[in-house]
Amino acid sequence: MKLSMPGKRFVIGVPYAWLIVFFFLPFLILLYISFVDMGGDISPFKPLWDPDTGVLRLKYENYLSIFREEEGARLFQTLYIDAYLRSIGYALATAVFCLVLGYPFAYFIARSPASVRPALLLLVMLPFWTSFLLRVYAWKGILADQGMLNRLLMAIGLTSEPIPMLYTSVSMLVGMTYVYLPFMILPLYANLVKMDFRLLEAAYDLGTTPFKAFWLVTVPLSKAGIVAGFMLVFIPCVGEFVIPSLLGGPENLMIGRVVWDEMFTANNWPRSTALAVVMIGLIVVPLAVYYKVTGDAAEKR
Repeated sequence: MKLSMPGKRFVIGVPYAWLIVFFFLPFLILLYISFVDMGGDISPFKPLWDPDTGVLRLKYENYLSIFREEEGARLFQTLYIDAYLRSIGYALATAVFCLVLGYPFAYFIARSPASVRPALLLLVMLPFWTSFLLRVYAWKGILADQGMLNRLLMAIGLTSEPIPMLYTSVSMLVGMTYVYLPFMILPLYANLVKMDFRLLEAAYDLGTTPFKAFWLVTVPLSKAGIVAGFMLVFIPCVGEFVIPSLLGGPENLMIGRVVWDEMFTANNWPRSTALAVVMIGLIVVPLAVYYKVTGDAAEKR
């Protein structure tokens, strides 16, 4: 049964209304605060418009200080730029690790008998039944100097003393990969389960090796799942706060922690919101360019 025009508008309007209320309006509030000059006040919601002089007072220094520490200093040599680059690097590494680990899982589930798939998917989603904080704290117990992993290594004689693993880049990547792995597996599975595996049989009949058939047939057909999973992992990892705070060391300062410190320690809401606006731009702009390019390519076909 076809929907009437009011029905279509309602169905289309609901997600748009959701985005406006829970994304666009909060973003406008962030953008507003990022241009405020708090001075010595504690409230960041100061007027930008001076009714007496008719001047719009925008403090651009909140953004300029992200890229330059002080007047005359070199550009892009700031703590904030380092935190941005470090966050992007860790997010990319986490997304790659999740792809390498998650693809075999998704492929195995997709090739399993239909009667077994629900149980396997349940195992993938089972960690969501436990608190996020508890799962991260569990890794602290595993990777600590006197944790389970070091005790096991010393018990079997591989090492005579604890190996420093906690509060390092390794511990942070392990925690982030563990937490975000399901976000890679599920879209890959949703894509692979719809694949016609008879195409692989045809490739084998034509004399292709299993690896070449996988690379030339399976991977291109699962491109949409790879992109979706990569974005679902990369985007939240850029602004991750909890895992770097609990598992990362002081040298692993990511932008999420910097925003927290600026807002709640330094009480500098304008600069913290400016950092958040720039971070959103770093994520949204490349995504928009990517979908614009892929959309134009699809239309040309």
